[in-house]
Formats: sequence, C-alpha cells, structure tokens
Amino acid sequence: MTRIDFHSNVADKIHYTCRLIRKARAADCRIIVFDNDRAQLDLLNEALWTFSESDFLPHVLIDDPLVAQTPIILTENDQAVFPHHELLINLTQIVPNDFSKFARIIEVIATGQQDTLAGRERYRHYQQQGISLTHITAKSS
Repeated sequence: MTRIDFHSNVADKIHYTCRLIRKARAADCRIIVFDNDRAQLDLLNEALWTFSESDFLPHVLIDDPLVAQTPIILTENDQAVFPHHELLINLTQIVPNDFSKFARIIEVIATGQQDTLAGRERYRHYQQQGISLTHITAKSS
C-alpha cells in the first residue's frame, strides 16, 4: 500500500521541496514532482540547479529525452507514463491520478488558506481509501 505523508505549514514550497528532494536523493530514491502550476514548476526547475553548491540534483522535465535515465522528474501531467514510481511529491491541490502506483507520496501543503483546505480534502480522500497517513508540521524558518 502507498505510504502518504502530509507536510503542512510550509512557508516556501520551492525551498522546502528542494530540501525534500535532496534528502530523498541522499537515500538513493527516484522522485516524480507533480505541480500543475507551470510557473511554479519552472521556479523549482531553476532552484534545483542553484539550491546547493555541494549537491548535484539531476532532474529533467517529463518531456526530456533523458527522462528514463534521470532520477528526478518534474511534471505538470500526472497522467504521463513515468519510468519509476518510488516517490511522488505532490505540490498541487488535487489528488494525483493513479496515486496508488507510487510506493510513497509526500503532500506539500503551504500556509495559505486555499492550500490548507485542499490539503484537508485530500487527507480525507486518502483516509476514505483506508490509507494510513502521517502528518508532519514544517518548522518556521
């Protein structure tokens, strides 16, 4: 069964997601990041190149020819064919399509009211599916 962790009270989704990705890559995890906001996805793409001087976080957008060989994939399309299903980081306000294919999902919930309400709806949706959930409150920076 898919393991789902909710990370709430996130002040800066881009920076927080970079930290999550760095930690997951240190554990040799392959990652899909889903964000249906293209502007935010572009910001994340740029941030992953500049986030850390000492960490290399190899990533591509889903339509890149190197997608099958790259451990971090950024996508707006949750219906794409993914080369791996280890970890999905969801930055959207919707339940990802075929979420149960993933071994683990991290739901990143920002501090805004809309994001919080949508996060609660997703939490209830997963609970109704019988999934055991974990909740982590991000520390203020």
